[in-house]
Amino acid sequence: MNWRDLADTLFGAGHGITEQDLFLDGTVSFEGAPLKVIGTTGHAPIGVALALAQARAVLDTLTAHPGRPILLLIDTQGQQLRLRDELLGINRAMAHLGCCVDLARRQGHRVVGLVYDQALSGGFITSGLIADACHALPEAEIRVMRLPAMARVTKIPEARLAELSADNPVFAPGVANYVAMGGVRSVWDGDLRAALAEALRSSPQQDERDRDGAARGGRRLAAAVADRVLGA
Repeated sequence: MNWRDLADTLFGAGHGITEQDLFLDGTVSFEGAPLKVIGTTGHAPIGVALALAQARAVLDTLTAHPGRPILLLIDTQGQQLRLRDELLGINRAMAHLGCCVDLARRQGHRVVGLVYDQALSGGFITSGLIADACHALPEAEIRVMRLPAMARVTKIPEARLAELSADNPVFAPGVANYVAMGGVRSVWDGDLRAALAEALRSSPQQDERDRDGAARGGRRLAAAVADRVLGA
């Protein structure tokens, strides 16, 4: 689903969200209250400029509208892979974006992420995966690393990783696997307005991804290990 159809479905025509250089920004009325919408489109590569634009939109909301909920619309191919952005410090810009989203949560803003098209790599990690909860449309594509790249990093043969991904969500891409791991809280299929309303009402303010992953069988040890560390 493209972002315009999604916005029309969620907020009606004349919603006020605009797109400039793959950056989505706007304030809409949802169930009688203002909602800040920030996001990306066009499989956007997240470079320094786009990361800082999103961070600025988050910080402006914190400053001007304390407590206003934020919806992150996610469609990204990951970080921008070019020398200019590396030299400008893309790692620091993306970390800054993640810190801004985390600060919004700590300051009482309900932050909900929605993967409506594609979510890859660091562009997903520093947005939807830092929200109070991240959701996805059924047709979305989600992965952090392709198996060939994972093989190069881990030094595990790609064929072995393919075997592992058959029954282990940690190694496999796809919405269902991220639901199993707890990274995606739910899939919105059907009434999208009702799904957003429920997400804004019930998204946990404490991070429950490890416990969701344990309950769903996708990450069996993360919650137990975290409890052991905290109890040490």
